[in-house]
Amino acid sequence: MSLLPLLQAHASFVPGVTQVDNQSDFLGKKPHRQHPGILQLPYVRLPQALENAAQLLLLQSAVPNVEKQVQALTNYLWSRHLPVEPEELRRRAMDIEKRILENSDLPQTEEKLLGTVLHALRKTTYHWQGLSYNEGLSLVYMAARLDGGFAAVSRAFHEVQFDVVVSAFSLSELPSKADRTEVVQTLWRKTGHFLVLVENGTKAGHCLLMDARDLVLKCPHELPCPQLRASKRLACSFSQGYHPIPFSWNKKPKEEKFSMVILARGSPDQANRWPRITQPVLKRPRHVHCHLCCPDGHMQHAVLTARRHGRDLYRCARVSSWGDLLPVVTPSESPLTPDQDPAER
Repeated sequence: MSLLPLLQAHASFVPGVTQVDNQSDFLGKKPHRQHPGILQLPYVRLPQALENAAQLLLLQSAVPNVEKQVQALTNYLWSRHLPVEPEELRRRAMDIEKRILENSDLPQTEEKLLGTVLHALRKTTYHWQGLSYNEGLSLVYMAARLDGGFAAVSRAFHEVQFDVVVSAFSLSELPSKADRTEVVQTLWRKTGHFLVLVENGTKAGHCLLMDARDLVLKCPHELPCPQLRASKRLACSFSQGYHPIPFSWNKKPKEEKFSMVILARGSPDQANRWPRITQPVLKRPRHVHCHLCCPDGHMQHAVLTARRHGRDLYRCARVSSWGDLLPVVTPSESPLTPDQDPAER
């Protein structure tokens, strides 16, 4: 019996994860740099008419210190946490009250105890505030977020080719989980094919999207996001380059970091089963590191080489970017164990 077919089969595995999708002729006659898993767009920019209108509006406005206000609003939006729900607030208050009573030798009056608990709550609880947009703040928001928001939504739209319902950077403006639930349910009722939700690429933004996903996808086979189960929780985010509106302080190309979830009506069998690259691809001599979110609900750090995994998969991995899909399929019944040493010996 020849060992060549067996060796070729083993060479097609990403250790511990997947087998190269060589059954569907995924490349066809395309070069590796155009494999169908590539979703990253080149740098995008606003339509020229919209860019000109934004510049003219700001030029004609009386908003003082625009650059400082834009930076302050950008920092505020990026550093925002989720509002604390009433149930969580009550739980924290009870914990604080219990600690005070356990550690205090002196009797506490009810009024004094309440004041102490409220003071401790204010010091330790994030105070969420909704933004009240007037003309000035709306112009500052336009200058701060129009181009980056356009880049993020353009990248999300690049993944779907049918009618869509979209909500971008709006769930984070709602004051409670009940409000967010009502909005997501309303959006889903209006969805024919795809519902696209986009938020900041922070832990808070990611959690908002996972809550929306869990609300819509009630099937028992839908798995939790592995990023939220990790010992060090990270936001599942993507990056899209864009040319900003060319204000005087805003000349160089930028990167918009965002989180997104695309919810589709239809059978799960119709979904793409290729894993998603969740971090920048690390290219090294004769090997490449890919961090993958796999369809089985697990994260995998795959180290690919041409010798072990075949030239096609290796070349596809080298030209792929953060957010792309890697053209591999589900593991065989006996997957190999992960490599111990990433480099070829």
